[in-house]
Amino acid sequence: MYIAIYDDQADELRLLIDLLYRWQEEQRVSIPFKSYRNAAELLAEAPNERFTLYLLDVMMPGTDGMTAAREIRSFDDVAEIAFLTSSPGFAYESYGVRAMDYLLKPIRAEILFPLLDRLYLQEQKPQEGLTLKIGASFIRIPFHQLAYVEVIGKHLYFNLTDGTAREIYGTLKDFEPLLLERPEFMRPHRSYIVNMLQVAELSSAGIRTFSGKQLPVSRLLYPQLQKDYMQLMFAEKGEDL
Repeated sequence: MYIAIYDDQADELRLLIDLLYRWQEEQRVSIPFKSYRNAAELLAEAPNERFTLYLLDVMMPGTDGMTAAREIRSFDDVAEIAFLTSSPGFAYESYGVRAMDYLLKPIRAEILFPLLDRLYLQEQKPQEGLTLKIGASFIRIPFHQLAYVEVIGKHLYFNLTDGTAREIYGTLKDFEPLLLERPEFMRPHRSYIVNMLQVAELSSAGIRTFSGKQLPVSRLLYPQLQKDYMQLMFAEKGEDL
């Protein structure tokens, strides 16, 4: 976790910081955070800081929290956003920036700590997706939505189950440790890593995905691929080989 706090009121900012220190003491963890009273400073630093949670005051002069959130979403589609306000009137508008929560002031431990607990526990779980940097934005792809990854030259194409694809510069080796440690991802060919739960048909002639894509299979890799695929299918059904 890495937290950004944005509030123009010095006393309320200090209250939030004190609560964060108290939560860390109770959890016996150390969580980095940065505080801001100026939106321009926050928005200038945020693209490089990679915050995982923004605590944003809604009602502020100049650039308010909602405006800051929209700017954040233009370069970060992954981070969580929680609004802090004395009025619930912006609750509906907060859905437009996919805010995770809306906390009413005065902020107290009983309303802030559950949010921090939830995010902290979430980060301790095995990763359920991967994050790609595309231009100035970060894109989150859940593993179950990734059909296969293809390399062409020096570019990787992350093909999703809805038929769309995300392109980045890189090699398959960059993502092998993350993907191939999961039982559903296998390498049938030197140019592909495939989510075998998205496979409609497997044979020595190739792979056909549920979306209708035809992918090659290496003749040398096919025997082990077939064995691993059958093990995966039995495991999905809760059966023993």
